[in-house]
Amino acid sequence: MAIARPIRMLGLAAICLWVFFLYEVFGPAKPAPSSKIMDQEPLLDYTGEPEGAPLWRAEKGYGPGAEGTNRINATLLSLVRNEEVEGMVQAMRDLERTWNSKFNYPWTFFNDVPFTEEFKTRTQAETKAECKYELIPKEHWEVPSWIDEEVFQESAKILKEQDIQYASMKSYHQMCRWNSGLFYKHPALENTQYYWRVEPKVHFFCDVDYDVFRYMQDNNKTYGFTINLYDAPKSIPTLWPETVKFLAQHPEYLHDQNSMPWLVDTERRPDHNMKANGYSTCHFWSNFEIADMSFWRSQAYEDYFNHLDRAGGFFYERWGDAPVHSIALGLFEDSSKIHWFRDIGYQHIPYFNCPNSPKCKGCMTGRFTDGESWLMKEDCRPNWFKYVGTG
Repeated sequence: MAIARPIRMLGLAAICLWVFFLYEVFGPAKPAPSSKIMDQEPLLDYTGEPEGAPLWRAEKGYGPGAEGTNRINATLLSLVRNEEVEGMVQAMRDLERTWNSKFNYPWTFFNDVPFTEEFKTRTQAETKAECKYELIPKEHWEVPSWIDEEVFQESAKILKEQDIQYASMKSYHQMCRWNSGLFYKHPALENTQYYWRVEPKVHFFCDVDYDVFRYMQDNNKTYGFTINLYDAPKSIPTLWPETVKFLAQHPEYLHDQNSMPWLVDTERRPDHNMKANGYSTCHFWSNFEIADMSFWRSQAYEDYFNHLDRAGGFFYERWGDAPVHSIALGLFEDSSKIHWFRDIGYQHIPYFNCPNSPKCKGCMTGRFTDGESWLMKEDCRPNWFKYVGTG
């Protein structure tokens, strides 16, 4: 008996579907959808406030002085010179307008020489919050005794020939060392847990209506960033080899939920990994960082910093606090405790973090840089998003 044509077609379709199903289950594995991560800039999507524990608002308990019963032990922090007062006032004005005028967290300024009365008067005029002006102890700022001056000068000459910025400026090396492992040891910060680093001339574009320090505390976050970049590999050729030596001595410090793939990626910029001897050079740009100093005060970080300090790379090379902080966080901390503050609009020339939010004014949504087009390749966020996520 002949089978009707519609029945035959249905049977054929069923067989095709069954073959397709078997292929999907037992066929070759599909590659992970990875490179699509930055097909669209995440900041073009609508950006709201971070999720998690309830956010603390400024309705009450955040007035100046004794009225600030809801403030926790945190400060806005800046290493700044007297001659940078114009840029500092501009940065303060931005952050006070967008955030701190609501929460009145204190400002703590550091300098290796005493602050002038002009600096104190002009900065205090920008905020209702308390301002503290601190002198860095000489033993924290001076070049350590084990650094050979002749080797430093010769190394600086070589770095300068390789177009490494600030290579011959000794104060820059001192600043990087202090920011890496000494700032949190200052007596003025002894009882402070959280800080928000602010540099002169930076810009803030978005109204932030919650206590960011409370957010860090309530959600068990260690570190917050906005911009994630590649470093100049010729400035840090032995930083990763020294890190590997340290890990061999202290494997117990490596966190189970680390960010190692972000640190050693070879796919996106293999030349950087090769020149930096195994390090991708990806780092959080530390001119903006909101962090819990408990991490820097931990035994793991203390031992790591001391190892690097003795190796001499803060002076014989140009190890910055950004890669040092980032490598330590990537190795010794749970990656889920590192937070991208996508909702905080920020610029440090020439890079931006500019979210899509009605709370932002003055920056172009999704813009990474307003500099030369080649600067686009310096963005290492795609690797962070790929290996860790956008949280």
